[in-house]
Amino acid sequence: MRAVIVAIGVAFLISLFCTPIAIKVFARLKAGQPIRSNLGLASNEGKKGTPTMGGVVFILATVIAYVAGHLALTTLPDAQIAQVEPTITALVLLGLMVFSGAVGFIDDFLKVRKRHSGGLNKRGKLAGQILVGAVFGAVAVYFPSSMTDAGGNATNTETVASTTLSFIRDIPALEIGKIGSVIVIIMVVMAATNGVNLTDGLDGLATGASVMVLAAYALIAFWQYRHWCADPNYTEAYCYTVRDPLEIALIAGAAAGACVGFLWWNTSPARIFMGDTGALGLGGLIAGMAMSTRTILLLPILGGLFVIITMSVVIQIISFRTTGKRVFRMSPLQHHFELAGWSEVNIVVRFWIIAGIGVAIALGLFYSEFLAAVS
Repeated sequence: MRAVIVAIGVAFLISLFCTPIAIKVFARLKAGQPIRSNLGLASNEGKKGTPTMGGVVFILATVIAYVAGHLALTTLPDAQIAQVEPTITALVLLGLMVFSGAVGFIDDFLKVRKRHSGGLNKRGKLAGQILVGAVFGAVAVYFPSSMTDAGGNATNTETVASTTLSFIRDIPALEIGKIGSVIVIIMVVMAATNGVNLTDGLDGLATGASVMVLAAYALIAFWQYRHWCADPNYTEAYCYTVRDPLEIALIAGAAAGACVGFLWWNTSPARIFMGDTGALGLGGLIAGMAMSTRTILLLPILGGLFVIITMSVVIQIISFRTTGKRVFRMSPLQHHFELAGWSEVNIVVRFWIIAGIGVAIALGLFYSEFLAAVS
């Protein structure tokens, strides 16, 4: 627990104090977010030129905090030092965050350079998401752990991702194989990155929602660590068959702390935007969390707000292409309520409440399954 707390604190402080530096640097580089002024959105007023690409700050803060958390692990008693060395799990999770963020950075860079909201075209962004998901999905599926006990016996040979679909745990009846697992990971990465990206439309909305989801994954992973099948003190009846749960908790906590520090400057009126750099980076990490904690089918509940906003776009597109009519005044959904007269702050707070409800339901299902398994 000490390592997780250290990671959270370090990430928060770095993000809190380095974001103002990033604001000044991006302002001098004239890296302002292009704003379309013909949409009739009240939230767009006065935002032109606000620095973007702020996701760089909390991505770097998460990576640095991960290193700090590992330094804290070296102070633990020998019996608890199972994950002091960096693991494949960390490589996959941080890799998904950094390289998904890199795809978003290219998009943001092109927007700033062209002074246009177009950025990277849809095919380019899609190709980048597929490539990142495929590379790290393959690593997650094909590299098992080699953890051994004092006698040299294997105690954990799990891979980061499972070859079965999962809800609270793996579902043995839903075996999909290694190739199928990589395909599912690609789909989850695409869904999560686009979901967070579509949610990032109002000051602090995506950042606050991501904090809740990442904090929930930190709790889930730490609970799995405390009831881990690699620990001989727990029986197979209720322990969790995952790889490196402490790593997962450490990274999830670090990312949540970094986002809280960034939210100080990103809340209304935002002095900096996370941009696609941050949105895609967070989406990639959240996808990795679902994969590594074996809770892929729980993610739509845990990230309920992202699902609702994504579905509003899908419904809008299908309705307009089939009937020529729009269901919403504008999509994503948050802009519909803007045009309905809601203030930006009201929309953000109420959507945060929805995000919190989804997280609470998901955590309730997770814990109730554990109680059922124990009983």
